[in-house]
Amino acid sequence: MTPKSSLVLALHATSRGFGYVLFEGPFAPHDWGAVTARNNKSTTCLGKLEKLLDRFMPECLVLEEYGRGVSQRHQRLTRLYRSMASVAATRSIDVFVYTKAQIEACFVTVGARTRHEIADAISRQFEIFRHKLPKARRPWQSEKRGMALFSAIALVRTHYRLGASQLFDDLLHDPPE
Repeated sequence: MTPKSSLVLALHATSRGFGYVLFEGPFAPHDWGAVTARNNKSTTCLGKLEKLLDRFMPECLVLEEYGRGVSQRHQRLTRLYRSMASVAATRSIDVFVYTKAQIEACFVTVGARTRHEIADAISRQFEIFRHKLPKARRPWQSEKRGMALFSAIALVRTHYRLGASQLFDDLLHDPPE
């Protein structure tokens, strides 16, 4: 089976599982959802990722920065992200990782700075996700489960925006013959 070269899969892991979204182009969501893991969370998440990769065969996997330094993620999530990247790489799927600052920079032009403001901007752009937008959380509340989906969408949007600007930069430096 040959991969569907235009599909981009983005994941946002949480302490409860992960949210995912699959896009066929910058404005074409194909599939989305959330995976909840109660026991053996990392193993369950990796198994679900493998099923998604088998089902859709995306061209690339997009993740949020999970390494040392900028990210303050729990060690289990850091190991999970590394394992997800490894699973994709063994299947010859390109893995792209974007920092929180890169994601925020892609949405600052529409006045969105916080995670909820970014999710709100996404819901205004994609009517299909509007009903999934959780209410803004209070400072003492944990993040709503539905935010993982919007974080995954923000990753895809960042990927297309930064990838497109990289493509144009490459064309300027190396014009086609």
